[in-house]
Amino acid sequence: MADNYLEKQYEQYLARKVAWQKSKQKHPQVKVEKKKSVPYQEVEIIDTLITLAQEKQISDKYRQTLYTPETLYEGYCIGKPESYAECYDNRVYQHYLKKGKYTSDMRETLSRTLHDHAITRAMNRFLANYDERQIVGIMGGHGLLRTDKAFRKIVSISKRLTEMDFLLVSGGGPGAMEATHLGAWMAGRTQEELDEALEMLEQAPSFKDSEWLDTAFKVRECFPQEHYVSLGIPTWLYGHEPSTPFATHIAKYFENALREDGLLTIAKGGLIYSPGSAGTLQEIFQEAVQNHYLSLGYASPMIFLGVEYWAQEMPVYRLLEYLIEKGKYKNLLLTLTDDEYRIVDTLEKFAEEI
Repeated sequence: MADNYLEKQYEQYLARKVAWQKSKQKHPQVKVEKKKSVPYQEVEIIDTLITLAQEKQISDKYRQTLYTPETLYEGYCIGKPESYAECYDNRVYQHYLKKGKYTSDMRETLSRTLHDHAITRAMNRFLANYDERQIVGIMGGHGLLRTDKAFRKIVSISKRLTEMDFLLVSGGGPGAMEATHLGAWMAGRTQEELDEALEMLEQAPSFKDSEWLDTAFKVRECFPQEHYVSLGIPTWLYGHEPSTPFATHIAKYFENALREDGLLTIAKGGLIYSPGSAGTLQEIFQEAVQNHYLSLGYASPMIFLGVEYWAQEMPVYRLLEYLIEKGKYKNLLLTLTDDEYRIVDTLEKFAEEI
C-alpha cells in the first residue's frame, strides 16, 4: 500500500515537471539584467543641494551652524523689495516647490533629510549653553499685525524674559513669532527706544506689505544687538511666510513635523500661547500630550495669553479644564491671564524649582 502511494506521488511529480518544461518552451524566460547600484560617491550627499551652474539654487546639506538673517537673506537689498526673489531663502524655497513639497526623488529626499539632521545637531549644540528650564516658547498666529495691541504685549513679555536670561524661541515667522524675537532683540533698551522701533515697524503692519522686510532691517540697523539672542525655528513648508530677521539664530527645516515637535520639545521652561488659529491649536494639544505623559520627565507651564480669546472666542482653556476634571488629562500646569507680570512670575518660579 505504501509502495503504491509513493509510486503515484513520484508519477505525479514527473507529470508536473514535464508540464512545466512544456510551458517554459511556450513562454521563454526573459533574462533580466541586474541594475547596477550607484556608487556612494556619485550620490553627492555632503556638498550643496544642487549646483548653481545647473539649477541656480543652493541649500547646504550638512551645515555646521544654524542660519542667521544674514545668511538667509543674502542677496536681498534694502529699498528693493523685488530683490527678495534673488535672496538665498527664496531660491531654496522655489527649488523646494519645483521638486515638490513631498517628493519621491531619492536624491532630493536624502538631501533634505541630511540637511534637517545637520540643523538639529547644530541646534542641540547651541541649546547646550542653556539650562533647559530657561528655554521658553511663544506660540501664536502669523497674521498678527504689528499695529495690534497683542503684538506689543508679546514684545514686552519677550523683552522682559530675555533680560532675565531666558532664551526665547518661536516658529520664526511673522506675526506673534516676529513679536517674540523683536522683544528679544530690543532687550537691554529703554521703553522710548522700543516705542521708536515699533513706530518704524508699524509702517508695514503685515508681512504681505512690500516694506515688511525693509522696516525690520532698518530697526536692526538703528538698534544693533550684540548681547542678547533668540532662536527661530521656521520651515520651508510655509516658505510663503518670511523668516523674521529679528531672530539671531535660525533653525530652518524642510520637514515641518521635525520642526514642530522639536520646537515644543525644547521649550521645557514653558509655553506661552497668544491668540492663534489651527496651527496654535495643534501646538496646544501636542504639548498637552507631552505633559500628560510626562514625556520629558516633567510637565512645563502652559500659559494662555488672552482671557477673552481663550475662554470665550476660542474656549480651549475651558475644554482643558473640563478634561482635567474628568480625568482625561493629568499633570497640566495651566494659567489663563492678560497680566504680563503674572506670566513672567510664573515662568521665573518654575525655572527656580529643583
